[in-house]
Amino acid sequence: MVMLGMPRTGLVDRFGRRAIDLRVSLTERCNLRCTYCMPAAGLPVSPSDAIMTAAEIARLVGLGATRLGVRKVRFTGGEPLLRADLVDVVARCAALPDRPELSLTTNAIGLASRAQALADAGLDRINVSLDTIDSETFTTVTRRPFLARVLEGIAAADAAGLRMKVNAVLLRGVNDTHAADLLAWCLERGYELRFIEQMPLDAGHTWDRTEMVTAAEVRTLIADHVVLTPHAAPRDGAPAERYDVAERTASGSTGRHLGTVGIIASVTESFCADCTRTRLTADGKVRSCLFSDEETDVLTAMRAGADDDEVVAIWQRAMWAKPRDHGVDRADFVQPARSMSAIGG
Repeated sequence: MVMLGMPRTGLVDRFGRRAIDLRVSLTERCNLRCTYCMPAAGLPVSPSDAIMTAAEIARLVGLGATRLGVRKVRFTGGEPLLRADLVDVVARCAALPDRPELSLTTNAIGLASRAQALADAGLDRINVSLDTIDSETFTTVTRRPFLARVLEGIAAADAAGLRMKVNAVLLRGVNDTHAADLLAWCLERGYELRFIEQMPLDAGHTWDRTEMVTAAEVRTLIADHVVLTPHAAPRDGAPAERYDVAERTASGSTGRHLGTVGIIASVTESFCADCTRTRLTADGKVRSCLFSDEETDVLTAMRAGADDDEVVAIWQRAMWAKPRDHGVDRADFVQPARSMSAIGG
């Protein structure tokens, strides 16, 4: 069924937005227990036969790229490095016609032994989730003493020639005072750090807006150390507002350029009007919005024999119904039932 007014090409919604950035969750499992995401005991996960296979992922990515205008694909989780066939997934997608840019969001645990293989398979870029470079604080946030393994993974990805970004969530009273140190660490190594506001996607549904470190606070936390200037390049639908970073001299004036930093203000400075993202959960559901509970099952249709035209139509209908915005500011906002680890970032 074609919905009245729905374009025949691309992943377009009722508000004229076009999705070109695909996030594909590869697993619901994770080997960390970050306090803002998952309970200490972990979460139930879907059975293995409910999770998309490498071939199914490649088929959907291929349809996205050749039929629907997808230009960027990011593999997420859970923790995608927990997929034994991760290199195969990347290689299949890298071999597709009209291949999109391929990136991976990871906590980097286990990356040291796989970074080169991933680069050789065709991965272009890595996004590492790292909230602090202080080992004690890392253990407090993640409930695991694995900082050294994360840093080894980052170094290996760098050596393999993979472009690097670092994602950090600041928690009030836990790691917020570490913002400037983490930024300096990233700038010294040529990595772009992106601070991300804590979002209402925790499994325990304990997120409290009043406790969230806002984008405005992030800018204040680092303003005593560096000078931030809005980056000249257009944002073009990207989630991060980017800033050029320069030294702050002893007199307070602007010194030499050091690099860039991004701030993703999903809650307080939302960018829904320019959203270009579409998502596939590990169990093959299309999600048009990270904060919505609306999902459209495409995997079941594929396994029942749906041809490419049918799969494309299902995906297009799901995106046509995308909400205008995430609604976090509204009084009737209800946090999604699935947590970030089950949805995929």
